[in-house]
Amino acid sequence: MKPLYCVLALMGLASGIFAQTTDPYFNRMNPAVKGYDGYNERAKAYYNHASVNMKNQEYKEAIFYYSKALDYDPKWPEAYNNRGIARRNLKDNNGAIEDFNKAIQLDSKYAEAYNNRGNARLDIGDNQGAISDYSLALRYDTKMPETYNNRGLAKKNSGDYAGAIKDFTSAIKKRHLFADAYNNRGLAKIETKDYKGAIADFTRAIEIAPEFAMAFSNRGVVNIRMGNKEEGCADLKNAISLGNLMANELILQLCQ
Repeated sequence: MKPLYCVLALMGLASGIFAQTTDPYFNRMNPAVKGYDGYNERAKAYYNHASVNMKNQEYKEAIFYYSKALDYDPKWPEAYNNRGIARRNLKDNNGAIEDFNKAIQLDSKYAEAYNNRGNARLDIGDNQGAISDYSLALRYDTKMPETYNNRGLAKKNSGDYAGAIKDFTSAIKKRHLFADAYNNRGLAKIETKDYKGAIADFTRAIEIAPEFAMAFSNRGVVNIRMGNKEEGCADLKNAISLGNLMANELILQLCQ
């Protein structure tokens, strides 16, 4: 399960009369943002352009335009944060961490940047570093259910199942319909041999998100482990129908 990240909402795009500039890349941008005039206004225009790229999952382009924005305004923590997210989406976790570091240097209480740096550290297997970052994020913003969920993942990876369950529970308390957190808590409960509790969590995840293939697969495996083979195999078939191809192997292993 991938951790969740925080990205700022798109800034409103300003319209205006076309203004010729000496920057060739600025001149190629959508006319809707060419009306910006001035040093920092160009930074905003590039930032907005990059935000549209992010929305369209055009991460290379987003990196380019966030970089252009930072050329004009090198003290913009949100631009570093969002460029870091784009880099992480391209599997450049080291570059992402560098960007999140810069965002945090500019704003030491930037909770989203701590969360996002934690995600990148989690990706490279630095679970303790991730836990530290998630804890710092929660120091500055206690209302981030995704950060509790993410820290729970890092704790689970570290073998701290009780701590993970506590964090997933905190995430659920803050977002009652958080299907990922229910699924993740179910996985942690498996490790503590609380199979009934795990099934209850996977069931709740499915109730919230009826097409949650992974939750069907997880519940199926636990049902089979508990001797409920018919129910478990039915869950695995549902998982396959929802696109979880790994459940094919599980059916061959467990349902023959």
